[in-house]
Amino acid sequence: MDDPRTLLCFGDSNTWGFEPGSMTRYPRHVRWPGVAAAALGETWHVVEAGLNGRTTVFEDPLGDVCGLRHLGPVLASAAPVDVVAIVLGTNDLKTRLSASPYEIAEGAGMLVDHVLASDAGPDERAPAVLLVAPPPLASLSGWEARDRASYEGFEEAWHEARERSLRFARQYARVAHVRGVAWLDAGAHVVSSDIDGIHWPPEGHAALGRAIAEAVRAL
Repeated sequence: MDDPRTLLCFGDSNTWGFEPGSMTRYPRHVRWPGVAAAALGETWHVVEAGLNGRTTVFEDPLGDVCGLRHLGPVLASAAPVDVVAIVLGTNDLKTRLSASPYEIAEGAGMLVDHVLASDAGPDERAPAVLLVAPPPLASLSGWEARDRASYEGFEEAWHEARERSLRFARQYARVAHVRGVAWLDAGAHVVSSDIDGIHWPPEGHAALGRAIAEAVRAL
């Protein structure tokens, strides 16, 4: 029997499965890569490569989280990879990184370029890419209601992040079009949780996992 094809899910805490308002991780079957794996079936192997805090290309002084630096080793360890789903950009909204929606999308485009220039696919070809625009952030009101003191610092660290995130879909569509790769607007399937404004509820994971599985089949 031939080996199953491989989908690599390269993302941040929402790919890792961070449960809103906690430091815990959703079970595998709840996380969107697990949902996608179930939808794709036994002919596909899904590799989860989510890291809390991961950015696209930006160096964060508070952590070793640069996606561009991580991508090469992750690709090599998972090879051969048929499809790479890139779901990054939310952490680039942090105030300390000072990135615009245009710059964040361009950072995601550099990740696409890296994959397309690689030999990490079958027969040392490049994998196909599915670029996913993260959904808009939600209100931070839930965080404020739980812990006002923490909320004030949190809000400062994500200044105007929701407003900038509303422009992700258009910018990511542009980047995907220029590079000739498939793209998906996660905001059409996911509503970020009001608990912390950033992470996704189980129903969002379920909807996105199914949507990504459908997009991967189309590739």
